[in-house]
Amino acid sequence: MRKLVIIPTYNEKENVSRMIDKVLSLEGDYHILFVDDGSPDGTADIIRTRQKDAPERVHLLCRSGKLGLGTAYIAGFKWALEHDYDLIFEMDCDFSHNPDDLNRLAARLQTDADVAIGSRYVRGVNVVNWPLGRLLMSYFASKYVKIVTRMPVCDATAGFVGYRAQVLRKINLDRVQMIGYGFQIEMKYTAWRHGFNIAEESIIFVDREQGTSKMSSSIFGEAFFGVLKLPFRHLS
Repeated sequence: MRKLVIIPTYNEKENVSRMIDKVLSLEGDYHILFVDDGSPDGTADIIRTRQKDAPERVHLLCRSGKLGLGTAYIAGFKWALEHDYDLIFEMDCDFSHNPDDLNRLAARLQTDADVAIGSRYVRGVNVVNWPLGRLLMSYFASKYVKIVTRMPVCDATAGFVGYRAQVLRKINLDRVQMIGYGFQIEMKYTAWRHGFNIAEESIIFVDREQGTSKMSSSIFGEAFFGVLKLPFRHLS
């Protein structure tokens, strides 16, 4: 199966070259698509240079400015489907998600799952180096989602996820409304409502060592209020 890892970037010059080395070193012949939102620090230039080493496996989609995490993934999903990938993954560039776990998610997609989540909360709390306030916000956000939507997922806000291509083809990507971290919730919920099987693989999430977090109060607010609308949304 053809596998693509979609990685949105904005000012990730400290991490992007190391991430390319790591993903390309994995068994399974993973390809990478970076979706860069006009990083002023030269992230895209680094990617272009590294493309020369593996032009068939490292790809770059450039956008003009910060347009939101969700729209970056939507653009990446559409690119993946146009290029006939079978398994499509989303992952951060900052190594908070361990690329070694890609093979565990891929194994679930090739056996019993349509959507495979790298979950921080399916077996206790597996988060390292987060401030207590952010950890509590994330943990209880997933509890809140579970109560409101009744979706049987422990880590609804997780950003380390793999999809079978048929899931993304079934979801009307143009109707996905949330563009921040609420996007992660909306995608999982829509897949679940369509009847796809969601599996969670326990991972250890380690806070970034290089670069800065993109979390903000507005992103959290969009997710909080957007979740309330999900149970009333009509699926296309």
